[in-house]
Amino acid sequence: MMPRIGVVTFPGSLDDRDAQRAIRRADGEPVALWHADHDLQDVEAIVLPGGFSYGDYLRPGAIAAVSPIMTEVVAAANRGLPVLGICNGFQVLVESHLLPGGLIRNAHQQFIRRDQKLIVENADTAWTHRFQPGEEIVIPLKNGDGGYIANDETLKYLEGEGLVAFRYAGVNPNGSLNDIAGLTNERGNVVGLMPHPEHAVEAGFGPDTPDAMRSGIDGLRFFESAVEALVARAA
Repeated sequence: MMPRIGVVTFPGSLDDRDAQRAIRRADGEPVALWHADHDLQDVEAIVLPGGFSYGDYLRPGAIAAVSPIMTEVVAAANRGLPVLGICNGFQVLVESHLLPGGLIRNAHQQFIRRDQKLIVENADTAWTHRFQPGEEIVIPLKNGDGGYIANDETLKYLEGEGLVAFRYAGVNPNGSLNDIAGLTNERGNVVGLMPHPEHAVEAGFGPDTPDAMRSGIDGLRFFESAVEALVARAA
């Protein structure tokens, strides 16, 4: 059977259907989860998608972090369930204290949309093990509040423990400290990043590559990593 991976829809989610499609392309079974429910429907992993949950009121991700479904997501993540937070989902993970630090307005105070080069820093997580450490990939980026911040002690902890999952390459698009584009927790089951891997899963619809326009599919390996790990666990 295909692994069941839940995708949470909050009011204001924009990329939940894209995340579901990415899961299908990785041979997983997407399961729609609703923000107001407490039922995770026995899923084996969860994606928190991009968008503007609850209109980004207070702070991006702040209200979503205390929604009913997140009570269950946090508990499941603490038990080891794989959780991927994409853009607004990364903000929700930070606001839920599943990952440290915070996300603030981009340094240039403008929304940015671009195909972004990333360096894979940690390839030993449930969502990244199909990458190689130091590998350069290209993933679409679109955000207005993507500047990662943390105090000096937290940054030293993240760097010292190898918990930076991805770093911006070529250009830092939003002023994130240490060029941080994504993080993982110590256990490696929770990963959050600002770029959108679900928008780079099918040739013809992804970033440009030297081979052809719109042919980039680096994002597919996020979802293949999770599916592969879940299949291996069930074997």
